[in-house]
Amino acid sequence: MTSGRMSVVALLALFFASGAAAQDFPNRHLTMVVPFAAGGPTDVLARHLAQAMGTTLKQQIAVENVNGAGGTIGTARVAKAQPDGYTVLLMHIGIATAPALYRKLPYDANDLEPIGRVADVPMTMVAKKTLPPNSLKEFLTYARANKDKLNYANAGVGSSSHLCGLLFMNKIGMDFNSVPYKGNAPAMTDLIGGQVDLMCDQTTNTTEQIRSGTIKVYGVTSNSRLSSMPDVPTLNEQGLKGFEVVAWYGLWAPKGTPKAALDSLNHALQTAVGDAAFGTRMADLGAVPATAAQATPDSLRTFLKSEISSWGTVIKQAGISPE
Repeated sequence: MTSGRMSVVALLALFFASGAAAQDFPNRHLTMVVPFAAGGPTDVLARHLAQAMGTTLKQQIAVENVNGAGGTIGTARVAKAQPDGYTVLLMHIGIATAPALYRKLPYDANDLEPIGRVADVPMTMVAKKTLPPNSLKEFLTYARANKDKLNYANAGVGSSSHLCGLLFMNKIGMDFNSVPYKGNAPAMTDLIGGQVDLMCDQTTNTTEQIRSGTIKVYGVTSNSRLSSMPDVPTLNEQGLKGFEVVAWYGLWAPKGTPKAALDSLNHALQTAVGDAAFGTRMADLGAVPATAAQATPDSLRTFLKSEISSWGTVIKQAGISPE
């Protein structure tokens, strides 16, 4: 047999072997990369999703926290991972705002294959419990007299808390001292401890703290009140007309992942978002699972393109310069 024929045979063997492996997917544990610190809102959602999807796939899904640079480091980690379906990315709205917030990204959005939307998570404007104001109206009056003394915490450039805070300050016409952290969890720890004054964070990270009274809340960023916190008014109804920030989440795999693996992952996602127990847990955290129509590759692909365009305009109009 000539070397040319041997090469063809070898390639065919590799092709059929990879095809068989894809059809057998998954036959070992998977990794769900969370590009933020452990204990934060993305991490909380990821662990519930990993458990739900793992049940369907009959494999353990380990959550790996790869935080830093507003989620871009973890996102790049998945974009450059082996495209075999065993490494997936859970990322939020930050993947749509990053192109407008960073001059150069360590990944290309085309290097990611969409699996589907996961959930929408409203945000809350919260403060340390010792801050004097007890309502948004009182806070705005207090802030006018103390804006140079107020410290605003966020999870780093490009995070949902960073963006929400920037838009909030732009809306009320005030600038507070920004205190960036390496994730929402450490920022929340300092808010509870009183080291910082204010924060805009997702309900998955604030609901339990609000209920326990360790922090105080001035409003939610959704268009309507949440069933999990019906007594908390929206910022919109308190005078900040049109203010809405929802941290939606999506699931991605590296570009080139076999279709059989993508189909299996999407089936597991569809099963998870349609599961009553998962829905109940999300509702307890103020989150809303994606619909079956939203939890598809095509839906997420189209939605992301639209979000990149719309948020790019919003960020530019807010006068936020890329870093």
